[in-house]
Amino acid sequence: MPASFYKQFLRPLLFSVDAEHVHHLAMGALAAGGPLLHKLKPAHDRRLERTVFGVRFPNPVGLAAGFDKNAVALPAWEMLGFGFAEVGTITGRAQPGNPKPRIFRVPEIGGLINRLGFNNDGADAVAVRLRRLQNAGRWPHIPVGINLGKSKVTPIEEATSDYLLSFERLHHFGDYFVLNISSPNTPNLRSLQDSAALDELLGTIQRRNTDRRPLLIKIAPDLEWEPIEEIIALAKEHKLAGIIATNTTVDHSQVPVSRRQQGGLSGRPLRERSTQIVRFIAERTSLPVIAVGGVFSADDALEKFDAGALLIQLYTGFIYQGPRLIREICQALLMRQ
Repeated sequence: MPASFYKQFLRPLLFSVDAEHVHHLAMGALAAGGPLLHKLKPAHDRRLERTVFGVRFPNPVGLAAGFDKNAVALPAWEMLGFGFAEVGTITGRAQPGNPKPRIFRVPEIGGLINRLGFNNDGADAVAVRLRRLQNAGRWPHIPVGINLGKSKVTPIEEATSDYLLSFERLHHFGDYFVLNISSPNTPNLRSLQDSAALDELLGTIQRRNTDRRPLLIKIAPDLEWEPIEEIIALAKEHKLAGIIATNTTVDHSQVPVSRRQQGGLSGRPLRERSTQIVRFIAERTSLPVIAVGGVFSADDALEKFDAGALLIQLYTGFIYQGPRLIREICQALLMRQ
């Protein structure tokens, strides 16, 4: 799909409709697939391959969690050219999320505010869907990450058992797993980034992770440097596979006052802070870092790689720039070789 067509024609049409409604329409189309998707799939180039935490990625550009919450369109992400896809966030129990409206575009700054609240079908239903996909021979040839969160109805003191429930239901399906402890849209969730709570959570999950599936955590961009250092130490202690930096931010200082909404802000305003945190982590540990936040161009992606990221993920940039962004990033990486 030419970049000009998406930006000049398709995006204005999509942006004229409620953001969440458009998302559901797009997910339905992607889930249905069809011949057009197969025509979009780019040729594989072995020079883009990377092996990170024991998993081979055909290219280092992935789909971030939050887009395909219920794993309904897994084959489509490969067709669009992604090197991996992370589904979820999935919780132990099905939940509707927060009241609508709950997604808000901020085009003048390339931003998106969401307060979805982990709306998803729950671990059991997603496990059934993934099993059917496998049995039908439609599983994609790219790595699939599974992002796990806490059910809203579960008290924060019982968060560990809630994550464990999801992990045990889904651990046969993921090439890697992510514990989302940093969404601002579930009450008290970010308290799990505190050392004592995180130590208990990681210890419990890893003890049950008997086949040693790669386990990562996703952290907030609003953390100070000292807590990030504590997280790095715990990640090493519990032999995590890596860290994803970062989730959405609660800093809305760049959002025009008339556009401000409660929720997490993603997109261009997050780019600089996300890169700072990627660099901070990469300078202090050999643990792989997956960068996400404000990637709207090939130059943005290269900035993340230069800061120390081994893989990157797209979400808001994918919405604003369209599928062509994946190819532009891959082409930029090839030109560096």
